[in-house]
Amino acid sequence: MPKLNTAWRFNHPDSGAQGTGMGLYVEPSGKIAMTSSRAAIRQSILLLMSTIPGERVMRPQYGCDLHQLAFMPNDATTHGLAIHYVRTALERWEPRIDIIHIDANTNADDPSLMDITLKYRIRKLKQPEQLIIAYHLMGAET
Repeated sequence: MPKLNTAWRFNHPDSGAQGTGMGLYVEPSGKIAMTSSRAAIRQSILLLMSTIPGERVMRPQYGCDLHQLAFMPNDATTHGLAIHYVRTALERWEPRIDIIHIDANTNADDPSLMDITLKYRIRKLKQPEQLIIAYHLMGAET
């Protein structure tokens, strides 16, 4: 298997990682936990999607404009904008992947959630991966 990046492990609500809160995951021994391979790229995508442009002082353009949709209705127009914002951010900031497909739909169980489905291929592995991000829309009609 080709060697992929190693990165610090972060707690993120959508990562499925153990731990509470946001930020660096610290092991019980006090060491900063590490992640690698496919998990590091998945984590990188989640962090990119949850970062607002301007939030990082040394890289003010880094991030995704999904925050602009927070008060929009959960409809086809919002879904199209979400797809555009995700594609734009990934094409600019995540060179380790090729985007196969991006889709956005209203969550079947909760109309205030928009499910963004990202299908991508890690270039070095040439294996398809999928990530579903549930994004809360406060303007969704209930």
